[in-house]
Amino acid sequence: MNNPLFTTAYSATLQAGHRILEIYGSDFTAMEKADRSPLTEADLAAHELLVHALGQTGLPVLSEESAEIPYAERSAWTRFWLVDPLDGTKEFIKRNGEFTVNVALIDQSEPILGLVYAPVLDVLYLGWTARFDPSPAAWRLTDPDPACPVFSGPRATLLPDPALARGAGPLRVVASRSHLTGETRSYIEQLEQAHGPASLVSKGSSLKLCMVAEGAADVYPRLAPTMEWDTAAGQAVVEAAGGAVVVYDAQSTIPESAPLRYNRENLLNPFFVVASADFRFA
Repeated sequence: MNNPLFTTAYSATLQAGHRILEIYGSDFTAMEKADRSPLTEADLAAHELLVHALGQTGLPVLSEESAEIPYAERSAWTRFWLVDPLDGTKEFIKRNGEFTVNVALIDQSEPILGLVYAPVLDVLYLGWTARFDPSPAAWRLTDPDPACPVFSGPRATLLPDPALARGAGPLRVVASRSHLTGETRSYIEQLEQAHGPASLVSKGSSLKLCMVAEGAADVYPRLAPTMEWDTAAGQAVVEAAGGAVVVYDAQSTIPESAPLRYNRENLLNPFFVVASADFRFA
């Protein structure tokens, strides 16, 4: 992938992850934002690094930690970076390793490039759609080379990964470790009525979308609040792998056809459902 936007995003994402790991190994303290969500020095350090690096491309950057940018200003953006410097701050504080750095490139409200890096696992999920490059693809890179991405060899897997295909096993549903609502449980029951017993896996942060992209899970219903920076990078990876991220239809297990879109005035996402490339709702 010889594209300067990709190269910048790749390097910045890994650098942010490595900075987070340094703080993760220290005696850090947690604070509380105005909305009572947690904040650590790792969130702020990764934010500063990403905004500086991605800003060098000349494109605006919208980060969770700079979400106060007025809609009157950002509504004029046709292409911009959407960033969650540390997705899964609760998981970071719990020290369970299930947190990520999310970097997405948005073009005309669509995520066209996404990078999701799990620093503790040292795994990078990335993907780009046809609007970014004529040959869309999604990859999982283990122990990614900070100098340049390597899309060959045992450390690089093109997604979805055939080794993770479900086959004849039960439906695999991934859900939030911290936000498993009653509405989500009800939706899973509807899926089981249509597809038989389901196996439920809990996971934190954007790793849930990446599990669907790689084929380790079939469906991820998110019937609880999320923000745009929580999902954009993962959605790009899912769509690049042939899957879908679509707005939830409360009347049916078959979601509306409308995909999740970005840079709305209200940055709170509608409820949505993520489906793998092989999963069919009907």
